[in-house]
Amino acid sequence: MHMNRTRSVAGAVVGLMLLAAGCGDDAAEKPVAEPAEESAEESAAEPVEEEADADVPQAIISLSPTATEMLYAIGAGDQVLAVDDFSNYPPEAAEKMQGLSGYTPNVEAIVGLSPDLVVTDGTNPDLLEQFESLGVPHWEGPAATSFDDVYAQIEQLGAATGHIAEAAELVAAMQADVEEIQSGLPALDEPLTYYHELDNTFFSVTSDTFIGAVYGEIGLVNIADAVGDGNPYPQLSAEFIIAEDPDLVFLACTKYCGETAESVAARDGWEGLTAVQTGGVIEMDDDIASRWGPRVVEYLRVAGDAVADLAELQAAG
Repeated sequence: MHMNRTRSVAGAVVGLMLLAAGCGDDAAEKPVAEPAEESAEESAAEPVEEEADADVPQAIISLSPTATEMLYAIGAGDQVLAVDDFSNYPPEAAEKMQGLSGYTPNVEAIVGLSPDLVVTDGTNPDLLEQFESLGVPHWEGPAATSFDDVYAQIEQLGAATGHIAEAAELVAAMQADVEEIQSGLPALDEPLTYYHELDNTFFSVTSDTFIGAVYGEIGLVNIADAVGDGNPYPQLSAEFIIAEDPDLVFLACTKYCGETAESVAARDGWEGLTAVQTGGVIEMDDDIASRWGPRVVEYLRVAGDAVADLAELQAAG
């Protein structure tokens, strides 16, 4: 997820966005021609709204689970024709899985569905070149590195799909939620440390990743930063983690690895960890942890609650 390319994303999709927004504006500003002999009833029946929406995509294919969540959150779900095989949220999006892969996309299968917009995470340049050669409109939303990146992508999708107002409302709501979570955090003498576990082989993340930045929003210090050395996804060792003794452990492979607070406590040498002793091993949702969609606010709230709980326990002790 290590990337900070919001401006480049905007540049890559500006043509599409201007087309979507521009056409909508033109349609809204042009007076509807009315025949001289037309009655008032016939005039009222003119499909003005349909004309204004003529250039808004109505057959969107999303090859990005994050973008899929954004599309539905801004009210563009009905315009989604198909999604990739990892777009499992919201549930109604999962019903539109048609065997498409975002990792090894089949261009023939995608084009065969006649999309008027394909949404991707931009990690496959060859795919984008093929879309260009075939004249398939596309939008790219690469991995965010900050909440500002998330907000920008939501607003871009809003412009591209005709949901500018809804996108603005969603961004405003997310910003308000983040501020509420931050303002509700307890004052601490020292910041708490944490270990984010991607899987049970101890791969982790540094603060240079988006999820690392999420923890940074609530003042947590990442133990993996000490060994990242330019690698945003370092593999730590059990010995290092035990020696660092993090205050909190966030498990991001509960669904797919089956890790739990109990399984962590049962690891050799881990029973003495502060996080284990204080109930600070937190089971997170794998999907939310790996995406940068609207539900990241839920993730931040869970992490914030963990901070508050531990602070309360420390104060009582």
